[in-house]
Amino acid sequence: MDAICIKDLKKDLKKQMDDSRFEHTMGVMYTCGALAMRYGYDLDKAMLAGLMHDCAKCLPNAKKLRMAEKHHLEISDLERKNPFMLHAKLGAYLARKKYDIEDQEILDAIRWHTTGRPEMTLLDKIVYVADYIEPRRDKAPHLPEIRQLAFVDLDRTLIRILEDTLGYLGDSPEHVDYMTKKTYDYYMLKNGEKS
Repeated sequence: MDAICIKDLKKDLKKQMDDSRFEHTMGVMYTCGALAMRYGYDLDKAMLAGLMHDCAKCLPNAKKLRMAEKHHLEISDLERKNPFMLHAKLGAYLARKKYDIEDQEILDAIRWHTTGRPEMTLLDKIVYVADYIEPRRDKAPHLPEIRQLAFVDLDRTLIRILEDTLGYLGDSPEHVDYMTKKTYDYYMLKNGEKS
């Protein structure tokens, strides 16, 4: 994707998002770029995925649910009760259909940026981590350590973020997407740690 397209996408997203969401999106885009440089990943792809990760976030929740139903996206009971959780799935759909992004790796990174998944690609990890550590974030626990760790070991960073997420949400199925727990268990086992 060339620079002109990125510029056009930024303009369009700025109209679709409130100011704080757009600032967050810019922070994620540039953090994706920094992580891509650190881990030797394609800079343009990483920044595009970061730019588009929340492209469905500012849609009203009722509209998220209607659109997901209309386009036959899988909707869990948890997502039906909390339609804001659909923004990742819907974002991947919009990135493809509205913004003509066809790169499946980018679409998958958008799709999984909130829960993670077992066997994440490098781009999945970059977007997931960048969304958590971007410079405007200030509420998450352990941010200074996690930000440093992100440039040392992405798998250990994923585990730390997932631990903090699960600790915050609790282990209750009515609050936690099953994929978040599955991702945590996978990376704990892969890294030889006990959950």
